[in-house]
Amino acid sequence: MKTIAVYAGAALAEIAGCFAFWAWLRLGKPIWWLAPGLLSLMVFAYLLTLVETNAAGRAYAAYGGIYIVASLFWLWAVEKVPPDRWDLIGAAVCLLGAGIILFGPSSADAPRWTVDTGSR
Repeated sequence: MKTIAVYAGAALAEIAGCFAFWAWLRLGKPIWWLAPGLLSLMVFAYLLTLVETNAAGRAYAAYGGIYIVASLFWLWAVEKVPPDRWDLIGAAVCLLGAGIILFGPSSADAPRWTVDTGSR
């Protein structure tokens, strides 16, 4: 479950970092908000390197579902906008996909397919 904890931390760091830019550009916050935002985005990128996988793309793909759920939590907890049922259904579908990517057998473990060209 270390991977889930890493993904949760990465999601919080990414959302906080992106929100800093949002707050500066859309909410009129001072430019110094970008400093902690950039630091937060650096933490996000570092945390994703801790995921146990042999391919970065697989780590990022599985992370997507966790990010979506964390974004909806941010929406509710920080922005005080409750997610609607469609948000929750969409998040559940994304978590299912993330679980398949994360816990399913990876192609590195599967036998390789070969094409018989008929020549010997």
